[in-house]
Amino acid sequence: MYKRVFSVAFVFVLQLAIAFGCWVAPAAALSEDQNLFMQVWRIVNQAYVDESFNHQNWWFVRQNALKHPFRNREETYEAIEKMLARLDDPFTRFLRPEQYRSLQVNTSGELTGIGLQIALDGETGTIEVVAPIDGSPAQAAGLQPRDRIVEIDGVSTVGLTLDEAAAKMRGPIGTTVTLTVSRGSEATTESVALVRDRIALNPVVADLKTTPDGFKVGYIRLSQFNANATEEVGRAIEELENRGVNGYVLDLRNNPGGLLQAGVEIARLWLDRGTIVYTVNRQGILGSFDATGQALTDAPLVVLVNQGTASASEILAGALQDNGRAQLVGEKTFGKGLIQSLFDLADGSGVAVTVAKYETPNHHDINKLGIVPDVVVAAEAIGRNGLATEADNQYRAAVERLSEQVVVANAP
Repeated sequence: MYKRVFSVAFVFVLQLAIAFGCWVAPAAALSEDQNLFMQVWRIVNQAYVDESFNHQNWWFVRQNALKHPFRNREETYEAIEKMLARLDDPFTRFLRPEQYRSLQVNTSGELTGIGLQIALDGETGTIEVVAPIDGSPAQAAGLQPRDRIVEIDGVSTVGLTLDEAAAKMRGPIGTTVTLTVSRGSEATTESVALVRDRIALNPVVADLKTTPDGFKVGYIRLSQFNANATEEVGRAIEELENRGVNGYVLDLRNNPGGLLQAGVEIARLWLDRGTIVYTVNRQGILGSFDATGQALTDAPLVVLVNQGTASASEILAGALQDNGRAQLVGEKTFGKGLIQSLFDLADGSGVAVTVAKYETPNHHDINKLGIVPDVVVAAEAIGRNGLATEADNQYRAAVERLSEQVVVANAP
C-alpha cells in the first residue's frame, strides 16, 4: 500500500510504505468486498487527523457495517462512502477507480476539460470555485474564485461530492457543459456555456518588465504547483538574475495549490534560512520543513495573492511573509490549511484522507481564515491580457511597494 502526500485534494507526490497494527478478523473470514471496506476503515483509523472521528465510536462504525455481507462491489463502494461521510470532512473521500485515475492525471502536464479547480464548502455543502486554470475555457468565460456552482447541465450540485461534480464537468474535447453560477451575495444566477478543450499545464510565466524610470522588475507568474514547477521557477530566477533585475514580483493569484513538496522547494529558492511550514498531526505533534541555505537570489520580493490563492500557494506566501522575505499585496487568500494523503486500494480505487493541518512559520492556522496581505488592494476587472500591465491595479501596487523596498535597501 502506498501513501501519496498532497496539499489540495487534487495532487500528490510522496510514496511511503505504511503498516497498521490494529487487530482485525483473520482475512479468510472476510469476503473480498469486506476486505476492501476494512482496508479503508484501517487507513482512517490509523491516519485521520481527528482522533475522535467527528465524536463517534469508529470501532462501532466498523462492526455495524460488517454485520451483513456486501452483495456486490457497488454496494461496497456505497458503504465506504457512507462511512466516510460520517466524518463530515469534504476532503476525506473515496475515489472509484475511474476517479482515481483521473486525479492522477493532474500532475502530468496536460488536462482535458474546462480547467476549473473546485472545492466543497463544508458548512453550506455548495460547490465553489477555487480558481480557473490559466488559458482554460473557465478563465476565458470569466469564472472567478468563490463563485458558487449551482447546477451542472441543469442538475443541482446539492449533495454532490467534489469528484461527482468534477466528473460532470469532464468530457470529450469540443463538447459543451453549461454551469449555473451564483456570485457574491447576489441571489441571481447566470448560465455559462463552456466548450471543453485540451489544457496545457505550463505552471510558470516569466518576463522582464521595465518601468518608465528604468526600474527592472522580474515578473514570475506561478499558476500551479505541479511536478515541473520547482525547476521552471528556478530557471526563471536564474535567467532574470542574468538580466540584471532590481527586484521580483511573484504572482500567486488564482493559484489553487498542488504538490506540497513543490511548495516547500520553491520557498527554498527564495529563503536562505527559517522554517517554511509546520505540520500538526492528530497527536498535536509538530513537524516542519525548513530552508536549506540554497536561495537563488536575495533581491527584494513582493508576492501577489487573492481569494484564489490556496493550499500550497498559501504555504509559500505564508513562509515568505512570516520570514520577512516578502510583502504580500492583493486580497485575503482562500484559507485551506489541511493536508491530505492519498492511499491506493486493492481494486484500483483510492481514498483521500485528511492527515494533518499546517501552520505558517509564526504558527498561524489559516484554515477557513486565509492570509491577510500586508497591502490590501481590491482587484479591478481586467482580462487575461491585462495581467501585469498598467491595467492591473494590484500589479501596479506591487511594483510601487517593490521600488520602495529597493530605495530603502540602497539608502546610505
